[in-house]
Amino acid sequence: MATEILMPALSPTMTEGKLARWIKKEGDVVTSGDVLAEIETDKATMEVEAIEDGVLGRILIAEGTEGVPVNTPIAILVAEGEAVPAAGAATLAAPAVTAGQNGPAVAPQAAAPAPIAPTPAAAKAATGARIVASPLARRIARQKGLDLATITGSGPNGRIVKRDVENAQPAARAEATASPASVSTPPSAGGSRLVPHTTMRKVIARRLTDSKANVPHFYVSVDVELDALMALRAQLNALADGEGEEGVKLSVNDMLIKASAVALKKVPTVNAYFTEEGMLLHEDADISIAVSLDEGLITPIIRKADSKSLREISLEAKSLISRARSGKLKPEEFQGGTFSVSNMGMYGVKDFAAIVNPPQAAILAIAAGRKQPVVSGNEIKIATVMTVTLSVDHRAVDGATAAQWLNAFRTAVQSPLSLVL
Repeated sequence: MATEILMPALSPTMTEGKLARWIKKEGDVVTSGDVLAEIETDKATMEVEAIEDGVLGRILIAEGTEGVPVNTPIAILVAEGEAVPAAGAATLAAPAVTAGQNGPAVAPQAAAPAPIAPTPAAAKAATGARIVASPLARRIARQKGLDLATITGSGPNGRIVKRDVENAQPAARAEATASPASVSTPPSAGGSRLVPHTTMRKVIARRLTDSKANVPHFYVSVDVELDALMALRAQLNALADGEGEEGVKLSVNDMLIKASAVALKKVPTVNAYFTEEGMLLHEDADISIAVSLDEGLITPIIRKADSKSLREISLEAKSLISRARSGKLKPEEFQGGTFSVSNMGMYGVKDFAAIVNPPQAAILAIAAGRKQPVVSGNEIKIATVMTVTLSVDHRAVDGATAAQWLNAFRTAVQSPLSLVL
């Protein structure tokens, strides 16, 4: 019996997404577990799997289509030898649910959605000339205005990968800009052009606007000396080299994540969500770490960072950051953190204040460490100092509590043996 494949809800907050690419094409035989398509959500590009066997009878939503509501039929799956229902026929009796779909059920539509005009890339897919490219390569091409059809892939079986897009010639870029699929304003004297928002950028804009408008922020800053922490890091990394663990190199950020978790255990009221019913206090320090992508920002989570070793935090952070940049994070890996850390020290930033990531109560902004004179007792010495700023939801945390947390964080950094004991 023919069934509908629906646009899945790949996260609790997802209401719509972009159908980035069809992996299977009409007429392909699929088995349970086969990847059917790639869906671009507000946080990542994710794969949608089939949950039953059959034939992909008809694609209803062309790849490249943005703003597809959750639970919208995107394709029809039929049994082998079964006729494909005509376009516009009544909604099928038993809509299928693709893997990962956890959104609310909706009432069946009276008829299948009206066909959406295919993009040039979708037309190529329909004729069998499917462009095979990694999700990262597609995102880079989209940002640069490149037409993937003009790029030769160097990956397995001609797959277009990151280096192919980065090395693409300007001529290809110019051709893509002139493509009917691109969106641009009329050329001006300065050569301006309009770059359409990605799904991620739209969601970031909405969430940050809501946070600044509805969450009463306040900010507390302190200077923290890094010399003892960096000395311990050097010792631990040298020890790892001696044990043949060259792949496990601790970063300063790994140690600051651990210090944040230690401070949350000492001042647990910061590890909270504000709700209308009461304060939701968390036992575990689940630290969200801000990772910059071309499309925006994503915050993968180090779960139970307070109970993990520095080595475990380092390995997990490297894996999460790598998969975040390749669009391979699972929803549970970037949803549900209890506290956020945003580190821009690598950019030489002197200080900054971050925006609270609701429903969390606080986020720590970490700036660059700088050599400067400091007063120690009655003497002046040179130390490596960084400024950190805690942005706080005043509904959940008061000023004195925020100051206590910062003091606990500073103590953990400046007396770093607490991070390994």
